[in-house]
Amino acid sequence: MKEESISDNIEDLLHDTGKYIEAKTELWKLKAVDKLSENASSVASQVIFLFIISIVLMSLNVGLAMMIGKWMGEIYYGFFVMAGFYALVGLIIYASRDKIIKTPLYNSIINKILK
Repeated sequence: MKEESISDNIEDLLHDTGKYIEAKTELWKLKAVDKLSENASSVASQVIFLFIISIVLMSLNVGLAMMIGKWMGEIYYGFFVMAGFYALVGLIIYASRDKIIKTPLYNSIINKILK
């Protein structure tokens, strides 16, 4: 009788272990889906926001270029001035890209994944 109860206990233990592993696997899957959907929605909202901001900035830049060009006598001079300004800004950002872009972006991605 003791042998039967020990084998039943071992059988129950193996069955419970299998159920635990299945539950743990399902939990990992759900956590992964949660993180993925959270990050995807965050990226999508940021892309939409950046698209709207870029349209606003392009319109503003065209207006400023035309205004500067009018002050200088020829419209296209304003576009040259704006292009020079953005070339200078681009060089400054490129020179400090690790501190301005790479490190904050890297930290943001890691924080979102580990959150």
